[in-house]
Amino acid sequence: MPEPWMMAIVAALVGLCVGSFLNVVIHRVPKMLDRQWREHCAELTGQPVEEGPRYNLVVPRSACPGCARPIRAMENIPVLSWLALGGRCAGCGGRIPARYPLVEVLGAVAALAALWRFGATWQALAAAGLLWVLLALTFIDLDTQLLPDNITLPLVWAGLIVNVSGLFVPLSSAVIGAVAGYVSLWTVYWLFKLLRNKEGMGYGDFKLLAALGAWLGWQVLPLIVLLSSVIGALVGITLVVVKGRDHSVPLAFGPYLAIAGVIALFWSRSLVAFYLP
Repeated sequence: MPEPWMMAIVAALVGLCVGSFLNVVIHRVPKMLDRQWREHCAELTGQPVEEGPRYNLVVPRSACPGCARPIRAMENIPVLSWLALGGRCAGCGGRIPARYPLVEVLGAVAALAALWRFGATWQALAAAGLLWVLLALTFIDLDTQLLPDNITLPLVWAGLIVNVSGLFVPLSSAVIGAVAGYVSLWTVYWLFKLLRNKEGMGYGDFKLLAALGAWLGWQVLPLIVLLSSVIGALVGITLVVVKGRDHSVPLAFGPYLAIAGVIALFWSRSLVAFYLP
């Protein structure tokens, strides 16, 4: 078996590359959904569908949004290229947001954390995959307040599949977790809507909690809901006090569910023991 430091280096490099791809996912998936919605609306209203150039996670090549200059291979090395370019486009000098290397670094941290917690096992590989998807969903939700079905629903099925052999929890716990995760927030949604006559969260939040239940079992759901609510409340209060944000402006809840899910992934056994000895 390779030395631990060698496995850590490989995990970090893979995580950086995955983080680079996640930047593409975060940027393009909402745009892809917008194109699909426009096409569907045109079909329903009988209007001609505008056929634009292909746009998916592979084509067109990544380019600067300012000058449309294609990004060369040597300018696309995770973190290092951003540092070498000084955070600026080599063509027009436009600023490249620091979030791009941040996502890449977080991708590496996710891989290293999974390796540290689960060792060189299938659990570590699956856990890294879960963390990477949660990372993408977090930034998509922050940008658009959307949790796309084409990511959350496969995540639910992936959780059930990895637990067929009980990789994280027994399959029965995973199935109950998926159902209970969805139904619990669905119930909260309708109670809030009936009492306040407005929506308190989106359907994507139901599916994300269902996915976390499928991966980690129904036992962690109270922990995830509690932690995400506390984190969301603290962030909301901070934004109101520090930045004067209107408290009636909705906040994306997906990132708080994701953070709570990460905590549950690594420390659920000791935390759940408090209420399920």
